[in-house]
Amino acid sequence: MPLLEPKPEALRPGTARAPSPDRVPGWKASGSPAELRAGLTALLGPEKVLWQISDLVRYASDASPYRFLPQVVVVPEDLDDISAILSYAHGNGRGVVFRAAGTSLNGQAQGEDILVDVRRHWTGVEVLDGGARARIRPGTTVMRANAALARHGRVLGPDPASAIACTVGGVVANNASGMTAGTTRNSYRTVSSLTFVLPSGTVVDTGEADADELLRHAEPHLCDELLALKAEIEADERLTARIRAKYEIKNTNGYRLDAFLDGSTPVEILRGLMVGSEGTFGFISEVVFDTLPLDRHVSSALLFFPSLSAAAAAVPRFNEAGATAVELMDGNTLRASVRVEGVPSDWAGLPQGTTALLVEFRAPDEDALTVCERAAASVVDGIGLVAPAVSVTNEFTRDPGAVSGYWKARKAFVTAVGGSRPAGTTLITEDFAVPPSRLSEACEALLALQAVHGFDAAVAGHAAHGNLHFLLAFDAAEPADVERYAAFMEEFCTLVVDRFDGSLKAEHATGRNIAPFLEREWGPTATALMWRTKEAIDPDGVLAPRIVLDRDPAAHLRGLKTIPKVEPVADPCIECGFCEPTCPSEDLTTTPRQRIVLRREMMRQPDGSPVEAGLLDAYGYDAVDTCAGDSTCKLACPVGIDTGAMMKDFRHRRHSAREERVAALTARHFGFVEASARVALGVADVVTRRAGDRLLEAVTRLARRAVRPDLVPEWLPEIPGAASRALPPTSRSGARAVYYPACVNRIFAGPGEDAGALSLAESVVSLSARAGRPVWIPEDVSGTCCATIWHSKGYDVADAIMANRIVEAAWGWTGGGSLPLVVDASSCTLGLAHEVVPHLTEDNRALHREMTFVDSLVWAADELLPHLTVFRRAGSAVLHPTCSMEHLGDVPHLRTVAEACAEEVVVPDDVGCCGFAGDRGMLHKELTDSATAKEAAEVNTRPYDAYLSANRTCEIGMDRATGHRYHSALIELERATRPVL
Repeated sequence: MPLLEPKPEALRPGTARAPSPDRVPGWKASGSPAELRAGLTALLGPEKVLWQISDLVRYASDASPYRFLPQVVVVPEDLDDISAILSYAHGNGRGVVFRAAGTSLNGQAQGEDILVDVRRHWTGVEVLDGGARARIRPGTTVMRANAALARHGRVLGPDPASAIACTVGGVVANNASGMTAGTTRNSYRTVSSLTFVLPSGTVVDTGEADADELLRHAEPHLCDELLALKAEIEADERLTARIRAKYEIKNTNGYRLDAFLDGSTPVEILRGLMVGSEGTFGFISEVVFDTLPLDRHVSSALLFFPSLSAAAAAVPRFNEAGATAVELMDGNTLRASVRVEGVPSDWAGLPQGTTALLVEFRAPDEDALTVCERAAASVVDGIGLVAPAVSVTNEFTRDPGAVSGYWKARKAFVTAVGGSRPAGTTLITEDFAVPPSRLSEACEALLALQAVHGFDAAVAGHAAHGNLHFLLAFDAAEPADVERYAAFMEEFCTLVVDRFDGSLKAEHATGRNIAPFLEREWGPTATALMWRTKEAIDPDGVLAPRIVLDRDPAAHLRGLKTIPKVEPVADPCIECGFCEPTCPSEDLTTTPRQRIVLRREMMRQPDGSPVEAGLLDAYGYDAVDTCAGDSTCKLACPVGIDTGAMMKDFRHRRHSAREERVAALTARHFGFVEASARVALGVADVVTRRAGDRLLEAVTRLARRAVRPDLVPEWLPEIPGAASRALPPTSRSGARAVYYPACVNRIFAGPGEDAGALSLAESVVSLSARAGRPVWIPEDVSGTCCATIWHSKGYDVADAIMANRIVEAAWGWTGGGSLPLVVDASSCTLGLAHEVVPHLTEDNRALHREMTFVDSLVWAADELLPHLTVFRRAGSAVLHPTCSMEHLGDVPHLRTVAEACAEEVVVPDDVGCCGFAGDRGMLHKELTDSATAKEAAEVNTRPYDAYLSANRTCEIGMDRATGHRYHSALIELERATRPVL
């Protein structure tokens, strides 16, 4: 038994709970059926088959109101794996659903049998023809693809609000569009070619010159069926006209029947049908897009109207003026948006009817933008705007910060409104489209219908295209509430189809929500053609059963998920998945969304159930131990849910009283701990020089077993030697700032120190003196710390001890806040500036408010660089911005410093938190290995002259990942500005 082990049952939910009707039944606690698991393991290997109950539960939810537990989850790596899965499904009568980001809003990413994760191993962007085209793998997020294209002045046509998380495969499969795409820039119009795997296993690359010949050889019956359907449609003039009319407005309900009209060969027809097919026709393994110009000159305004109908009435005028985007947000949306950081707080008091239009013009140059602004001004002069809050300006601006803030509020629609829903309620997100000229009328009708059924929904949408979104919240555990929702949906579908001849799904695709109403919109003839198309392509019904096509009139009420209350920090989560791409453990164990999803299933279970036991067994490692605690999920979440903070609290709960006492002891005697660590590193350096790393690796492995793996670090070859005990001499007299060398830099040597290179502390002191801004290092910094060590591990007592000690010491060092405190590690700057505050006494909080904490990067960029002369520059530098820099907003300062040191500065597109997280990379090296894999692969595509960051442990993590020596940008700046002798 380890000397220190977590308290048993510490993670078990302690609140009284009644079992939920949609809980996972106890007989499923053992996970995947043995025969299914064995069959797929034999085909794919055990590492690609996820079968435990915790695996199944974490994949059972997406951003939709539905929840279906898969029988098994598989993680294929290549097309051979995909073909093997499809062959197995055919041979065993199984169903297959493909899932990428899980941001879909209608349950398309959920399956009840074999669920295939096609995100993890399916990323990559290849820019073609100077940016005119791009070849993209399906697991790549839209934001990542656009980052690669931006260097070439190009962009993808589809621009969904979930671009930070949604993947290209899902965008194409759902024909998602977004704010500016309309009917001309969506996937259907901008996809050049596709590579996909049909249910039979046949691989089709529509870009190949002989694609039709190859398809006919492999699938002659399918080719004949597609051509026969095409001939039948074209022979019916009325149907042909109807199909064309249906796509004059945004429409993703059902299959793209116009593919039969637009394509002349079976391959061309299939290329069109695949777009918007929601995974029911095949697996899209690669997409080649025709890209569009990225107009970088932007002018935007957030214009406020007294009513929703007044705002809607103004939309056609902005369309005529050439607006790129006209986005509508009603009063409920605006008021809920105050949860989003940066949104003015006075929006919370906006009058009920207030509605805003976010209007944007984009142009290739300044002159063209000026013309646009004149056209916009003529529209504004003729409409009745209001200023219901102090923060409302109703003015167009080119300021990037203001424009970004407007879009942040708009894109947060689902999460902000969903986060403010009554606790325990399920969120339904619907979207529909009407002819833009009838938008105002549709708004009035929607509001009236909601009132009849007792809903106070929020409304937003792409008004320029007649596309509205609305959210409804109800309790899926209450039959009466479900009946109320069902009644609303019946009348809503009738309203959209009969009164407006609109589309019941404008851009979110049919999914499970609208499948029962497909025929109501399309009629029996067109719907029958969709069924025949499905039967021609997937005769055995293997792919995505009950998605798009479902004859059950109550299918949209099946599988509705309850939302049990969880810890307050996570309770607002609507499971949108925006957090997932930022999470260091995304490809290792769980994501922030999955951590919350698992917690909610625990709350659905009766106390002591076998399912709860299985979830708890896995949760300690999968959720708590392998969370980096970097809280980048908070930055990605539109409403700032900090799952990292929740995991730190869980770590605290798991501590035994003995652990807490030991942690408090280390805080009280940190001077001894610091000195001991330096001695240990010195000894380790000697040992590794003589005997290599294996001896220390073996010793630390034994210690981890004896004490506890989550407490004792493992020896890594990349760990540097000990820093010098002596800090560079400085004087308080004339100092412009107090310089606080972080304990990590007082313990670990910097790169090259053993060969005579300057340490980080020496570099900061030298730079500051050189710039005429000298700094002073207090003599008693030893034994102090920013408290992040204990904060990240959830040791509250030790955290409070050190937090109060460092603030009291800093108060004295800075002369009561008269001098700024410059900190040379970004994580420690974040800790001192923000994370210590909750642990301070009231008196020390008052002291903290009077002090200024400055990261050394900011100090260098703002205070030193203007007074320095650069004498030498490296040719190229690659940067690793840390997660703490992201929280502090200091990434631009890192770039500024780097650009002074190098001719070329590159920030990798796949940059992210390294997962080293203080010492977590030594406790769980697999976390850093996984978190850095994509960034390291990108970095190593070419050599750089300098590898720069600004946090020692993060540098160690990147050393390990890339094989290159990372060092502080300030060390590089000192070298660049050192006078030539």
